[in-house]
Order: sequence, then structure tokens, then C-alpha cells
Amino acid sequence: MEKKKSDTSSVHGKKRQRRKDERPAEIIEAGLLEFAENGFAGTRLSDVALRAGVVKGTIYRYFDSKEALFQAAVASRIVSTLDHVEDLVDTYPGPTDELLKRVLQMIYEKIIGSDARILIHIVIAEGARFPEIPAYYHREIISKATVLLDRIVRRGIERGEFRDGPAAKVPIVLMAPAILAAVWKLTFEQVEPLALDPFIEAHMDIILNGLRA
Repeated sequence: MEKKKSDTSSVHGKKRQRRKDERPAEIIEAGLLEFAENGFAGTRLSDVALRAGVVKGTIYRYFDSKEALFQAAVASRIVSTLDHVEDLVDTYPGPTDELLKRVLQMIYEKIIGSDARILIHIVIAEGARFPEIPAYYHREIISKATVLLDRIVRRGIERGEFRDGPAAKVPIVLMAPAILAAVWKLTFEQVEPLALDPFIEAHMDIILNGLRA
């Protein structure tokens, strides 16, 4: 009988530990939904807690402010995607145009076509009021993305696949159509839905024909 009690206690303990380990992700998900509905300024941690099914004090065990929660959301959705892109750039053995296609497909799938674009909207719409938001986003996303794009373009030039033209000097311009797609999805989607597959194809056609040697 004692053995059964001990086994049951162990199972419950493991479940509680699993639940505790999953809690930060659950809070981030709840925060994303609140940010989407209310923006950064209108989001309250008490509402995030209610949506996550925890007390407000629980949030402070993992995130010391609303800014920290926003940054964690950016890290979970966008920084993690850029980490995958970096791994791909480090290891991809094939032609550079195929590498660039894969990178763009990943960005559209994980950022433009997902709830991560909510975070881009907040940076654009509320960055002037909360300058720490665009500062963080630029430091963790834009700077890193620029370096990765430069690496891809330089790889293509060194292999004789891309030409050393104007786009090679300002590689961030390669992302311009993706930014348009994100803004469109956030602004005009209900009026005129944007089909991402043909848009991605058009994006790739423009930049690859502009880059190829």
C-alpha cells in the first residue's frame, strides 16, 4: 500500500514539474493574444495572467515586466527562426539561389504567415511611444538578419553565382517584399486577402533575377 502511494506521488510530482516547465511558453502564448487584441500599451499583465490561467504573481516569476514578456515573445517567434536560418546558412551545401529560396520560405512560413507578424505590427505602430521596443527589435532581429543576408549574397558572389551589384551593397533590400506582405496581412487582409504562395514566387523571381550573375 505504501508503495502505491509512493508511486502515485511520484507521478503527480512529475506532472507538476512538467506543468511548471511549460508555464513560460503558456504565458508567452497568452501574451501574444493580448498584444494582438490590445496592442502593447493596452495589454495588462493581469489580463495575460487571466488568459493563461495563472495568478498575476506567477508571471513575475518568469518575466519582470510587460517589456520582458514582449521580448520573450519576439525571441520565441522571430529570434528562434533566425537561429534556424543561421544554421541553414552555416551548413547548406547547394547553390546559393536555392539557399536563398529556402531562407525566404522559412521567413514567410514562420514569421509572415504566422502570428509573429503581430510583433512587427507593434514595433511599427507603437515604437515611437515605446522606443525600447524598436531598439530591442533592431538589435536582436534587424542587425542579425542583415548579417545573414550579407553572408548569403557574399557566398553567391564568391561562387560566381551572383553579381556584385547595388543589392549586394544593401542586402536588407532583399526583404522588402516580405515586409510589404506582413503589412498587407495586418492592414488589408480583410479587404483583399493576400495569397502567400504566388507572392513568395514573385518575390523570389524579382530578387533572384536581380542578383544572378
